[in-house]
Amino acid sequence: MGGKMLRSVSELIYKVYARYLLGQINLNNLPGHVALIVDGNRRWARKEKRDRISDGHRAGAGKAVDFLHWCDELDINIVTLYLLSNDNLKNRNRQELNDLVQVICNLIAQVSKRWKVNHVGSCENLPELLGNSLEGVKSSTKTNRYSERSMTVNLAIGYSGRAEITEAVRKIVNTYPIGDLPEKITEEVISANLYTGGLSDPDLIIRTSGEQRLSDFMPWQSTHSEFYFLEALGPDLRKVDFLRAIRDFSIRRRSFGA
Repeated sequence: MGGKMLRSVSELIYKVYARYLLGQINLNNLPGHVALIVDGNRRWARKEKRDRISDGHRAGAGKAVDFLHWCDELDINIVTLYLLSNDNLKNRNRQELNDLVQVICNLIAQVSKRWKVNHVGSCENLPELLGNSLEGVKSSTKTNRYSERSMTVNLAIGYSGRAEITEAVRKIVNTYPIGDLPEKITEEVISANLYTGGLSDPDLIIRTSGEQRLSDFMPWQSTHSEFYFLEALGPDLRKVDFLRAIRDFSIRRRSFGA
């Protein structure tokens, strides 16, 4: 009985604190585009003494879906989830990669039922199962009827910031005559040829697990982004952590490099 009572009190305090944080947010200065680097899933699995690393990836994916709901509640327009980098594809062992691919495929199916989904990355080196899932998303996004206010979710899968910029420059070089290139290679043209071409850059980038680096995530688009680093591992991310990040952003005065 004592344990149940303690849990009830803890839950009540948590709800009150979440409501307090929400009240501190300047709703007139919310980010239009939030990106989440989901990190720490493997460490979480080891910390929790799980038999399989995939348990951590599965828990992290579940928390990513929670994160999308939290963003949707605040009417944030665009959310980008960094789920699988090119380095992950190269460095993970076969079993872990196979498990991770299955987790991501399930996440894609779940997210695409509710929100508009874009793939941000290259399909070139992706496992066939994952590539097929992303192709299916393209078709469903064209046929599904979303409300005009529906949030857009970018899934960064098979992503590398350096590769993205390299590919954008190649597109430009292959599009224009050599003599026109000096005038055509501008910031605007490069931005338009990135995976995220046509979308706004992230206003706020959140990373879990205590690491304070971008890990090749959107180096071009993050020039004027605000950053918020959390000690919590991906699966341990809480709504109050999210609300603190949004509160912090909402009261900052952005200088845009000045």
